[in-house]
Amino acid sequence: MNAPFVGQPVPRAEDVRFLTGRARYVDDIRPEGALHAVIARSPYGHARLLGVNKASIEGLPGIVGVIAADDIAHLPAEIPIRLAPLEGFQRFLQRPLASDRVRFVGEAVALIVATSRHAAEDALEQLEVEYEPLPAVVTYDAAREGAELLFPEAGTNVATRYSASMGDADAAFARADLVIERHMTAHRHTALPLETRGLIAHEEADGILRCWGATKVTQWNRRALAVMLGRPEHSMDLIEVDVGGGFGAKGEFYPEDFLIPFAALRFGAPVKWIEDRREHLLTTNHSREMEATVAIAFARDGTMLGMRAKVSADMGAYVRTNGGVVPAKAAQFLPGPYRMKDVALDVEALLTNKTPVGTLRGPGRYEAHFFRERLIDLAAEELGLDPAEIRRRNLLRPEDMPWSIGHLVPYEPPSAVDSSDVPAAFDAVTDAIGYEELRWEVRKPQPDGRLHGIGLACFVESSGAGPSETARVELREDGGLRVISGVSTQGQGHQTVLSQIAADAFDGGVPPSEIELLNGTASLIEGGFGTYHSRAVVVGGSAIHLAARSLRAKLLRVAAARLQLRAEDLVLAEGHLRREGSVQKLAALAEVRGWMREAGETPDATETFKPDGRTYTCGAHAAHVAVDTETGQVEVLRYIASEDVGRAINPLMVHGQAIGAAVQGIGAVFLDELVYDENGQLLTGSLADYLVATSSCFPNIESITLENSPSTLNPLGAKGAGEGGVVACAAAIANAIADALRPLGVEINHLPLGPDRLLRLIPEKPAP
Repeated sequence: MNAPFVGQPVPRAEDVRFLTGRARYVDDIRPEGALHAVIARSPYGHARLLGVNKASIEGLPGIVGVIAADDIAHLPAEIPIRLAPLEGFQRFLQRPLASDRVRFVGEAVALIVATSRHAAEDALEQLEVEYEPLPAVVTYDAAREGAELLFPEAGTNVATRYSASMGDADAAFARADLVIERHMTAHRHTALPLETRGLIAHEEADGILRCWGATKVTQWNRRALAVMLGRPEHSMDLIEVDVGGGFGAKGEFYPEDFLIPFAALRFGAPVKWIEDRREHLLTTNHSREMEATVAIAFARDGTMLGMRAKVSADMGAYVRTNGGVVPAKAAQFLPGPYRMKDVALDVEALLTNKTPVGTLRGPGRYEAHFFRERLIDLAAEELGLDPAEIRRRNLLRPEDMPWSIGHLVPYEPPSAVDSSDVPAAFDAVTDAIGYEELRWEVRKPQPDGRLHGIGLACFVESSGAGPSETARVELREDGGLRVISGVSTQGQGHQTVLSQIAADAFDGGVPPSEIELLNGTASLIEGGFGTYHSRAVVVGGSAIHLAARSLRAKLLRVAAARLQLRAEDLVLAEGHLRREGSVQKLAALAEVRGWMREAGETPDATETFKPDGRTYTCGAHAAHVAVDTETGQVEVLRYIASEDVGRAINPLMVHGQAIGAAVQGIGAVFLDELVYDENGQLLTGSLADYLVATSSCFPNIESITLENSPSTLNPLGAKGAGEGGVVACAAAIANAIADALRPLGVEINHLPLGPDRLLRLIPEKPAP
């Protein structure tokens, strides 16, 4: 076998296309005769919708038509749940256009289609829509109390409530020497990829309705769209082009994913819609807004005995396709990477007059790790223990694996951490930051008068969710390989890493540069489920590995028969066949492809990989910060994140994922915040108000990739590597700030931690 490609820091092949301006995004597609759509959206957080006067704009220049709720009332156009079908959620689904009432600012009430975007925008200003405002529900208490019902027929704003447990939490708390309990909150923010959402739909001459701009879960979305439009699934296709980021939000089924195809069918022409930035902030899934009351029971020596928690999530105005993941996973990950067997959890999801919620990189984990890790630091202070020491006493160890985490999610079977060496990941971070020395250095007065602090956080993260993924590997006429996969790409670098997997499984006979990847588009292959939960490599890559191995075996079998040799005596190298131990080339792979055809064998192989369980990564973060008590500004002096990814297919890309995730996660602690007023109006509806981190904001981030615990659940030994860099950021930063402000008696229990909030927490200096 040639030198392996898996494990090598191969530069991203797709970057040449991006950096030279040859990428093709949805807005770059300009079909001849395309019509343009804009959406009339509610200016109210909560109101009765009394009517849409289509006639008010129908005679305007360029207007082709207006679509309102009555135009789609005959269709089963209710957006279904894809993940986390918690009991009660079915009562609160969203239709693409509001009919009787609007429930959040930005909800679609009509679609205007015109010959140009300008004409459509001009008409939007003149469209007459009549509303009767209603009181808005924007707080947890108002939602619980039913002060105003978003869905009067349901009789409640509580979308779901459930309890989950493992072990005996009551017994654990009864024998505790210390119980630490706090009420904590995480704030609402969103993914904000560089490219907003967009879609182009057209029923072409062959009768296929094609939709460009789909991503993430194109096959599931095609099935959903087929039901909603009442068309056969095979009569439509969802086509993925280049995507400028997703982070969990882009690619879920939104109202526009129905409206634009419907408009294309109605008007018999291509219809194009591109979301502007305000629309994106108003309507693309929000996430993270959550409150929790969490208690942890400790023995006197710092041993964690048990946990109780009540988690409440603000779901916004509707239950969307995957929104239930957020509260369910927050609860599941509250125990974290610790030897804690006695847990009792109560979970509720509440409706408010805000934009609906979906997943965002590390959904639920970001919040859960913040809640738990803050309590561990508070317990360490109460018990007189060092924050690092109390963690070391409780971390899961390799000999604990597999570690059951019980049945804490109603819609999933019981789960277990498959393999992990958390102490090694934790020690890697504390050693790298020089924790033992730094712990004392931060206590010393600093020349600039700022207060320094150090914060630690540990995490565990799941990846590689099923159900399965299918791949086909084909030997091309030129001797290269074509890989066809159901996974979707939003900029992660799948062209590079999946080609590495195929090349490696093909014994290096074809290098990654000679491998073509086709993926994402719904019609490419049956049995694809898309990209979510860090599954593209773990599940999709495993399917590619199996398919490449199958094709290799078939090819060698045919060649051996043709050459009258044994298959095990043949090797693949540099696009040719040769005999083991010889440099003589027996045949080019392009020629072998012809032999396969002659032998009645197709030059391809298709395989499906179905995981037996989820893989779990673990890691730790450490932050060193300086806080200016006069301004509330925090400088991140150094930040280190480790993660055991099992096996790094491409260490260079794993490193990039970790750094980018950390920037995103740290930025959210200080900057990203979606703020609503009492009427449900979004106050941070532009990038002048909704602030995000840039790549230069936090220059001192380091990542440590570990491969101590390869997964036994897939042939690659791989685990996810896209979310470990983000999930513990709020926890580590909050612990570092709390450490810095401890002399002032400040306790950090709420996110975000921008200057305005910190200044409210920092006590005023006494007058001289």
